[in-house]
Amino acid sequence: MRIWKYRLNPIQRIRLWWRSLSLPGLFVASFALLIALGTAGLMLLPGLYVHERHPFFEALFTMAHSVCLTGLTVFDITEEFTFFGQLWILLFIQLGGLGFFTFSTLIIGALGHRLSLRSELLTSTSLEGRTRNKGVSSLARNVARFAFLLEGVGAAVLWPQLIEKWTAEGVLNALWNAVFLAITAFCNAGLTLYSNSLSTFAERPFVLLPLCLLAILGGFGFLAFEEITRWWQNGGFRGHQRFSTHTLTVCVTTAALLFLGFAFFLAFEWSGVLADFSVVDKLTNAFAMSAMSRTAGFATINYGLVSNETAYLTILLMFIGGSPGSTASGIKTTTFAVLVAQAVARIRGRRYVSLFDRAIPDSIVQRAASIVLIAFFILSAVVFILGFTEQGCGDDLTASRQNFLPLLFETVSALSTVGLSLGLTCPLSTAGECVLIVLMFIGRVGLLAFFSTLSLRGNASLARYRPAQENIFIG
Repeated sequence: MRIWKYRLNPIQRIRLWWRSLSLPGLFVASFALLIALGTAGLMLLPGLYVHERHPFFEALFTMAHSVCLTGLTVFDITEEFTFFGQLWILLFIQLGGLGFFTFSTLIIGALGHRLSLRSELLTSTSLEGRTRNKGVSSLARNVARFAFLLEGVGAAVLWPQLIEKWTAEGVLNALWNAVFLAITAFCNAGLTLYSNSLSTFAERPFVLLPLCLLAILGGFGFLAFEEITRWWQNGGFRGHQRFSTHTLTVCVTTAALLFLGFAFFLAFEWSGVLADFSVVDKLTNAFAMSAMSRTAGFATINYGLVSNETAYLTILLMFIGGSPGSTASGIKTTTFAVLVAQAVARIRGRRYVSLFDRAIPDSIVQRAASIVLIAFFILSAVVFILGFTEQGCGDDLTASRQNFLPLLFETVSALSTVGLSLGLTCPLSTAGECVLIVLMFIGRVGLLAFFSTLSLRGNASLARYRPAQENIFIG
């Protein structure tokens, strides 16, 4: 067998390696492949740049934040890329948002072929679950319809609002901006064709509110939305269908985070960065800050001028992120809800964790705790690393401490693929950008999927046994 492997050509070796990957490994490798293809396109395709072609590392960073839906850019894409370059970036934002294997499922279905069992399991991994009554192919088609419908409606609503000159060029330019904004908002990518993000529209509620709605729906989760759609088709409140605990948790947690974020942002910045706005614009921008800080990463105000309280609240919301099966990252709303429920259960002396009168399995609680602990260790390690690599941003102790909050903010923003930034006192070094690329990639594919890919396979016979138990004192 080993001799036969050495006789394979490089293409056969790659195919053999691809087939040998585990399901999480294939999912992680698919996003790495997307980044590689996008980078190769930026390096080889003609007509993508306005000026000279960017070097390899800048192209890699551009496609990494595009596929990972982060929005941490090192330059203005409007000034650097032509229409075709912007279209290339938008294509990979869409692919990264809906998932590589969702598109693979659609292509296979369109060609009339049936998915293999391995492909179905892999696609369900990328969608983070499957429905009971529908197959993966049907679910993938529903995901695509849901996304394209919302993006199309969003672009249609934004189009007339973005027209600056009623000329052929002005109308077409507004259409392209509307399509770009609608896709990046739904995919929670945080990229715009405007140099100051959404600050141009800070006093235009009819632009901000549709974008907020697209970002919220994009970070809501396809499976929860599909269940809500079935509930509505079965009569809504007049029917007798009960929502699953997952959907109830997503709805309640999302609504609570949106409301609390809105209230705190409004209180913290009423006399701060929102001081010069009217009451309506204050309310609109506070809601936009609450919606965008967890998922999309669009900035309607200058985050470099916000208070420490606002910056820390944004860090907490970015850390939580969106819901499972969505275009958003973070530890996810359901993970946060399970840990809160666990704390409440311990305070009340209960032996089980419950949400909405349903007990949560111990394996789910342990997984939620593992996700948060892994995320905490990763963030701590990256903050330490950036503290060494970015020492040039603070030559003395005072400047270094002033740069700590922006570094922490940038780190959480990268891991949660949000893209907001407080603005460092100087640009990140090449080493710092490399660290952020890895962090964005980990955040996009998911903490457990990434580390289960790296973990070594243990002895299967030892997995059936465990050592003797012994208590330790905690708390």
